[in-house]
Amino acid sequence: MLVTLCLMLSSWTWQGCARKDPAPAKKGERGASVPVTVAPVTRKDVPIEIQVVGNVEAHLTITVKAQVGGELTRVYFREGDFVKKGDLLFEIDPRLLQAQLNQAQANLARDEAQLGQIEANLARDTAQAKYAQAEAVRYASLLEHGLISKEQAEQVRASADASSATVNADEAALRSARAALGASRAVVENIKVQFGYTSIRSPIDGRTGNLNVKQGNVVTANSMDLITINQVRPIYVTFSVPEARLPDIKRSQLVMVSPQTDSSSPENGEVSFIDNAVDPTTGTIKIKGTFGNKERKLWPGEFVRVTLRLATQPDALVVPNQAVQTGQEGSYVFVVKEDRTVETRPVVTGTRVDQDLVIEKGLRLGETVVTEGQLRLAPGMRVQIQGPGGGPPAGRFPKGGPRTKAGFEP
Repeated sequence: MLVTLCLMLSSWTWQGCARKDPAPAKKGERGASVPVTVAPVTRKDVPIEIQVVGNVEAHLTITVKAQVGGELTRVYFREGDFVKKGDLLFEIDPRLLQAQLNQAQANLARDEAQLGQIEANLARDTAQAKYAQAEAVRYASLLEHGLISKEQAEQVRASADASSATVNADEAALRSARAALGASRAVVENIKVQFGYTSIRSPIDGRTGNLNVKQGNVVTANSMDLITINQVRPIYVTFSVPEARLPDIKRSQLVMVSPQTDSSSPENGEVSFIDNAVDPTTGTIKIKGTFGNKERKLWPGEFVRVTLRLATQPDALVVPNQAVQTGQEGSYVFVVKEDRTVETRPVVTGTRVDQDLVIEKGLRLGETVVTEGQLRLAPGMRVQIQGPGGGPPAGRFPKGGPRTKAGFEP
């Protein structure tokens, strides 16, 4: 058994030695070619953007309360429903207010009748006063001519004065009746308004939240929150940006947002508010964007990705993100030369746009960079181009013989 164990150990030792990596091939040797994937340096217009995290806010938030007390007899919606302005939400027992309204309307009718009676009395007394005044004038003339006694003239004058006083009293009673009638009408209108509060309707278009009071409970006027409605079309997104970008933001109005879990179809909106002061503790300024939210993707309270487009950089050189490597001296790329060897090229990077990265300095239009396989590369090594198309753009490299379907040289 000891002999068998020694043989097994010897076998494992030999296999381990046999699996060691071979020494790297010398520069220019055909066997040293490394398979890589490449991409050309292209040119396109690149948007200059700021990306931050924002918070969604409802355009309007309304807390619905009962304005009259009574039993909540009916609920006309389900929690979470979307409602429109004017939709009936709740109904409170209206019977008590209906009785009060009937009484107030009866009092109003009584006051209207009394006013009519007083107006009729005033008309009668006014006519009598005019007649008495005319009689007094005639008797005064007869007294001057000595045709009647002074006592008769004075009696007629007193009767005329009494008629005038009666008219004055009727006018005062008329004013009082009109005031009473106005008060009765106000009482009727007030009860009608209170009666209207027994039917609670939605003041806005929006989505209902949690129902705080269930059907059958007694509510008290102006003390209970029945439900909260959020208007989500349109909707706000609030975010903060560094104060240094404020001049650019003032010139830009386009802003895009997308949920944290789905950035494939962003929602477009516009800047609708810039705060009037910079927050001195953070060096940022608050901004609000307004969005149509037609498909209701944005919900109040959620955090979203915000992209604020400031300008567009025309004709920028771009390469795929994975082509740029980071070393001790900064960013660099592997550039494939015409003899199919590679060299390292330091680059200055700019804005990242989707899967591309802007190159500010270090590359020229049409050059070819390595996007996959950099870990096995060193300057001067020969490469084999693989991937879609089997190699670099036509005419970029000299013909070196036939290729296989996979894109490798035979």
